[in-house]
Amino acid sequence: MTSSPRHGPGLPQPHAQSAGAGGTSRALLFLSFHGLDRRLLIVLLMLASLVAMPFLALIVLSFGGFDARLWLHLHRTVLWPAVGTTLMLMMLVGIAVTLIGVATAWLVSVCRFPGRNILSFALLLPLALPTYVSAFAYIEFLGFSGPLQSAIRALFGYQSVRDYWFPDYRSVAGAALVMSLVLYPYVYLTARASFTMQTASLFDAARTLGAGPWKLFFKIALPLAHPAIIVGLALALMETVNDLGAVQFFGLRTLTTTVYEVWLNRSSLATASQIACLFLGLVVLLLWFERHARRAQRLYQNSGKSTDFEPITLHGARAVAAFAICALPVAFGFLVPVAVLSGSALRHVLLDGISDLAEPIVNSVSLGAVATLVTVSAGCFFAYLVTVSRSTLLAALVRFSTLGYAVPGAVLAVGVLYPLATFDNAVDGLMRATFGWKTGLILSGTGFALVYAYFIRFLPMAYGSCETGFQRLSPNFGFAARTLGRTQSAVLREIYLPLLQPALVTAAILVFVDCMKELPATLLLRPFNFNTLATRVYDSASLEVFEQGALPALAIVAVGLVPVILLSRQNRRILRRPAL
Repeated sequence: MTSSPRHGPGLPQPHAQSAGAGGTSRALLFLSFHGLDRRLLIVLLMLASLVAMPFLALIVLSFGGFDARLWLHLHRTVLWPAVGTTLMLMMLVGIAVTLIGVATAWLVSVCRFPGRNILSFALLLPLALPTYVSAFAYIEFLGFSGPLQSAIRALFGYQSVRDYWFPDYRSVAGAALVMSLVLYPYVYLTARASFTMQTASLFDAARTLGAGPWKLFFKIALPLAHPAIIVGLALALMETVNDLGAVQFFGLRTLTTTVYEVWLNRSSLATASQIACLFLGLVVLLLWFERHARRAQRLYQNSGKSTDFEPITLHGARAVAAFAICALPVAFGFLVPVAVLSGSALRHVLLDGISDLAEPIVNSVSLGAVATLVTVSAGCFFAYLVTVSRSTLLAALVRFSTLGYAVPGAVLAVGVLYPLATFDNAVDGLMRATFGWKTGLILSGTGFALVYAYFIRFLPMAYGSCETGFQRLSPNFGFAARTLGRTQSAVLREIYLPLLQPALVTAAILVFVDCMKELPATLLLRPFNFNTLATRVYDSASLEVFEQGALPALAIVAVGLVPVILLSRQNRRILRRPAL
C-alpha cells in the first residue's frame, strides 16, 4: 500500500483492503492525530494542557489535606443547608423558565396576534442582564425605600413597615423568580426553534382528525420539542449554579457562595477545592443531561422536512391574553430593572458625574480585549483542527477543552489559582536562593489569572461560533491549497481566516461581552484594589450604595444588548416565516 506524498484534507488517502486491516486502521485513527502537522500538534497539546491544569489542580488540592474540624463545622452549620438551597433554587428556576419559555415560544411561533413580531424580539432582551444586575435592581425596587413600597405608603397613608404586609422577597422564591425572568430566554430560544422547524404535515393530519390548539400542543408539538426544551433548561440551570452575586444580594447561601466563603473567610483553599469537586459532580450531571438531549434533538429534527403551516389567528380576549403572556416577562425581566437602574444612574450623574466610572471601564475593556483575542484565536484553532483531521482522539480532546462554560466561575477560580501560585512560589524561592531577590506575585493576583480564567470559561463560545463558520465553507478551498503545496498553517492563515471574518467577529463579540459580565471568577482572582464594572456593582450592593452601582450596571446592560441583537438577527434568518 503506497502513501500519498502529502496527507491533507481532501487528498486521496490510503484505505485498508481487508476487514482486519480496516479495524486496525480505525484503531490507529483513534490513537493518533491523523493528518496534523507537528507544529499544530504541539500547539494543540499545549492549549489542552492549559485547559486541563485547573481541573487537575482541583483534584490534587482535594487530596492535599483534610481539615476534620472545619468539615465538621461545615457539616453541622453550612454545607447541607447550602446543598438544599441550591437544589431548591434549581428546581424553582427550572419550573419557572420552562413555563415562561415554552408558553411564549409556542405563542410567537404558531399564533397570530397584535404585537407578535415585536414581542418575538423583545422576549430576548432579558439576556442582556446578568442575574446579579437584575437582582441588584430588584433589591432596590422592592426595598423599604424603593419605588414600590414608597408608592404603597403614599397611596394608603402608611407610616412604617408595621402598618402593612409586604412579602419577604429576600428568600429562595424571590431569588428564583428574579433569576427566572432573566434566564427564561434560554428555553424560549431552543423551544421556538423546535416549534418552528416541526413539519406542518403532522399538524395538518391532527387537524383533519379534529385536534384543536390544545391537543396540537400537548400531543404533538410538546413531545417533539422536549429535547430542545431540555437543552435550554440545562443551560439555564448551569447559569443558576454559577451565580454568586444574585444569591448573596438575596441573602442566600448556596454551594457557590460556600466555596467563596470557605476560601476567603476560612482561608482554606484545600477545603474549598473539596467542595468544588463535589460541585463538579452536579455540573457533570447537567452536562450529561444537556448532551443526551442534544442527541435526541438531532434525531427528532432529522425525522422530516420543515414546511410552513397556517398560523392560528387569535381574536378578542385570546389575543389580549397572548399579548399579556408574552409582554409580562419582557416588562418584569427587562423594562423594570432598566427603568430602576436608569433613574438611579441619572441622579448619580447629576450629583457626582461619571469620573468614578473611568477606572472600571478601562479595566473591563482591557481585560475583555486581551481575553477575547486569546480565546477566539484558540477557538478558531481548535475548530480548524477538527475540520482538517479525522482523528477521534483529537475530537475527544477538543470536546474536553471546551467544557469550561459549564464549570461555575468560583470553582474554576479555585483551580486556576493553585497552579499559578505554585509557579510564583517556585520562581520566588529560586530567585531568593540564587540572587537574594524577591519576585512576589508574577501570575497569581494579576490580570494574567483573570485572562486565564476567562479563556477557559469562554473558549466553548468561541469554538462554537468558529465551528459553525467552518461548516459553512466549502472544503474544496483547503483541498486546492494543499494540492498546491501549502501547509496546514498556511491554509488557515491565507484561505480560511479571511473567509471566516463574520464568524470571528461574532465569536469576539460574544466572548468580550461575557468577559465584561463575569463576576464570580473576577471577584476571586482580581488583584488588590482592582475593579471592573461587574465588581463595582457587587461592591455597591454589598455597601448598600445603590446609586453608585447603577451606572456600571447600566453599562453592562448596554454592552449585553449587542449579542442579543446579533442573536435576534441570526434567528430571523434561520427561522424565517411568512409575514404575519
